[in-house]
Amino acid sequence: MASRNKGYMKQRMLQRQLLALWKRGQSPLCEVRGSEIHGRGVYAACFIPEKTRVCEYVGEIIDKKQSARRASHQHAKSLKTGDAAVYVFTLSRNFDIDGNVPWNTARLINHSCSPNCEAWIEGRRIFIHALRDIDPGEELTYDYGFDVDCYAEHPCRCGKPECVGHIVSREQWPDLRARLKTKQGGKHRSNRPA
Repeated sequence: MASRNKGYMKQRMLQRQLLALWKRGQSPLCEVRGSEIHGRGVYAACFIPEKTRVCEYVGEIIDKKQSARRASHQHAKSLKTGDAAVYVFTLSRNFDIDGNVPWNTARLINHSCSPNCEAWIEGRRIFIHALRDIDPGEELTYDYGFDVDCYAEHPCRCGKPECVGHIVSREQWPDLRARLKTKQGGKHRSNRPA
């Protein structure tokens, strides 16, 4: 009887933890629907003033070794299925957050070369904040900040006038432009939709 009680209490505690995590991943400020950028996206459900904390990026905190394994597995799966892929987000020098859980609304925020949000790391948590005022119905985006060394694997579909054609951190745009110019014999072309 005591061991059954222990098992029940452990299960109840796990349910409470999962419910709390699910609640942290939800926000009345945003909603999920189809995106012109890629797959599903997150949209403002109401007016969101500049600097507002929009939602939290939630998931399991994992070490870098586990992160590399999961990212590799998720990427391989995405190549087979076409699904959007890797939801591992850098948290610190030693840890990442694997946001590949259904209650993590923020995992569906798409990249843009002209984002209206950015991710802020606060302790062991990641929050998405508005960079400017965001109108109801506007898609939420942030700069994924991928490294220029893997630019070819990450074409950008944001469609913004300033789009550089690949998902690369803004700080590395000059390097990307130089690489593209060299690769294309002096002519830079973007992957932006016409």
